[in-house]
Amino acid sequence: MSYLDAIKENQGGFNFDLCLRNKELASKQVVSSPHFTKTGTTIAGLVYKDGIVLGADTRATAGTIVAEKCCDKIHYIAPNMYCCGAGTAADTQWVTDRLSSELELMRLNTNRQSRVAGAIARLREHLYQYQGHVGAHLILGGFDCQGPQLVSVAAHGSFSYLPYTTMGSGSLAAIATLESGYRDDLTEQEAIDLVTASIESGIVHDLGSGSNVDICVIKRDPKVDVKVDFLRLHKTDNNQKLNKPFPYKAIPNNHPFHRQFNVPIEKIPVNVDASKNQMEVEN
Repeated sequence: MSYLDAIKENQGGFNFDLCLRNKELASKQVVSSPHFTKTGTTIAGLVYKDGIVLGADTRATAGTIVAEKCCDKIHYIAPNMYCCGAGTAADTQWVTDRLSSELELMRLNTNRQSRVAGAIARLREHLYQYQGHVGAHLILGGFDCQGPQLVSVAAHGSFSYLPYTTMGSGSLAAIATLESGYRDDLTEQEAIDLVTASIESGIVHDLGSGSNVDICVIKRDPKVDVKVDFLRLHKTDNNQKLNKPFPYKAIPNNHPFHRQFNVPIEKIPVNVDASKNQMEVEN
């Protein structure tokens, strides 16, 4: 066995050798290629002056079906780190549980607090190995010796350290709300209200997001080093937002017309041809 063959056998992840075969079978209509099930989620996070605020909705969907109304999308990673997951529910749960277990073993061996950079290194290596076939889009927030940090991790393994970010099918509406209200000196309550408003924007404008809003606050506490406040079902009255009347009202007589035709019905002949009748009406 050559050196390159040994390396190839030890590579992890999926085996893509049959991709060309599957493409050929699909082109000849021998078999139909599987389709992805559309999922829906709105997750968001921001850094305020004392810590991190994470938020997520609680609707789990399977195509056009609401699979669960109270799904937990904010996952425990470490005592100083939590992670919001969007994408395939099984993938997000498995990836976060695996990372949590690895960090727990590392803390037992080193007797040190878990670092956000170490967690991101493990996440990006695992996700990049599967080339995006693991549908886990994550927003990880934590507080360590470097201060509060918020990281967005895509399913292909790319990551970014950001002051605020959103992910999921409702992310467009959520990021618009965050951009309009974010400041560097937000207080804790202002940060919670802003993240809650961004998740509600995703709920209102995205059919795949809905039900409730979960909030997780990670901040420094002198007594216990890092304190986590997990606000489960922080807001549950989002159905009332959908039933509000439309805010815009039409102004009467705002559309003037140039010509008006008044044709009395009694002047139209009855026993005539339809085409001739149309000509008389137009005249």
